[in-house]
Amino acid sequence: MAQVFGRVWNTVSRLCIAAVVIGIGVVAWGAFEIQRGPWVTREGMARPQPVPFSHEHHVGGLGLDCRYCHTGVETSSFAGLPPTHTCMTCHSKMWSDADTLAPVRNSWKTGERIEWTKVYTLPDYVFFNHSIHVNKGIGCSTCHGQVDEMPLMWSVVNLKMEWCLNCHRAPEKYIRPKDEVFNLHWSPPDDQEKLGRQLVKEYNIPVERLSDCYTCHR
Repeated sequence: MAQVFGRVWNTVSRLCIAAVVIGIGVVAWGAFEIQRGPWVTREGMARPQPVPFSHEHHVGGLGLDCRYCHTGVETSSFAGLPPTHTCMTCHSKMWSDADTLAPVRNSWKTGERIEWTKVYTLPDYVFFNHSIHVNKGIGCSTCHGQVDEMPLMWSVVNLKMEWCLNCHRAPEKYIRPKDEVFNLHWSPPDDQEKLGRQLVKEYNIPVERLSDCYTCHR
């Protein structure tokens, strides 16, 4: 019986198999990159807010301390968002008729809170505590970047587990003196790792447990 397919089809079939394998690899790689990219993480993308609050103006220009609005950052797992009366402390007198502040005035009159859009979001299965990081010498700018230069707030890190583990596995590279935690322009010295090891010991940071699953997943 004569052959239906010639020998050339052996080569064709091999090429087809190779193309399928490569194609699957390309698709998998593309999906991986998309999942890690700004389309998913929203890294570097300003979020629309009910009020166009500018950290650049309030922090960089007016010099407001982070704790003036984020009152829970030193004592709570959640940094806290400012209640309306905090805004009205100034804006009952300044820019009191500005159109952009209408949601603030309406919240003040009705008692309904302003629905701010979260910029940093973690899955429900991740436990994160702001206060423990602040009180152990991790600065605001380490995670939030130069907020004093942001006219609208955006995230500067992707919050993937590997990003968190970079710090948890080597906290001496990121830790700073506690009195510099809220200094957005603090930069590590040339001997940062030496200083960091001293601070890790001084602040009683349990380095051996920082990479345990239970530390972040409870």
